[in-house]
Amino acid sequence: MEEVKNNTGQSLGIAALITAIITFVLAVIPCVGLIAIIPGIIAIVLATVGLSQASRNSSPRGVLIAGLIIAIIATMISFSQIFVAGKIAQKADKWPNNIQNIINDVQDNVTKEIEDANVSIKIESNGDKVEINTNASKKDQEKKLEDLERGSTQKQDSIQKHDNIQKHVIVRKKK
Repeated sequence: MEEVKNNTGQSLGIAALITAIITFVLAVIPCVGLIAIIPGIIAIVLATVGLSQASRNSSPRGVLIAGLIIAIIATMISFSQIFVAGKIAQKADKWPNNIQNIINDVQDNVTKEIEDANVSIKIESNGDKVEINTNASKKDQEKKLEDLERGSTQKQDSIQKHDNIQKHVIVRKKK
């Protein structure tokens, strides 16, 4: 006597397993995971109906149980993203202020760094060396402006142009 294998519910098990795997992949993607609740519920229903058919006819249940377990886990992961999205929505009203504060801090830091920079220019030509140092601090700039307004500035010497001039510009932070 040949033993007849009954595969009742196996096609539902395969459909549930495939749907559960798709649900799991969607569930672990941030923001997209919320939509995975729908295929997760479909996979749970398919696996449950397939298990009830398989239990009536003593059919194998491995694929059905695997599909059901993966579907439940994926649906729970997807459902948990609702809470994460809720927390993000609660904190969202504070983010623009925080971002603006960060931008202001960075802008202030960059401004301070530029104000405290020293520039040193060295020119070498045929053995002659000329070095020009400038300080970009606010106080020095204000003093130069006041001197210019009073007309008490010194005349600058001019340097003859040479063909082999090498220029080196170095920016140093004030210590």
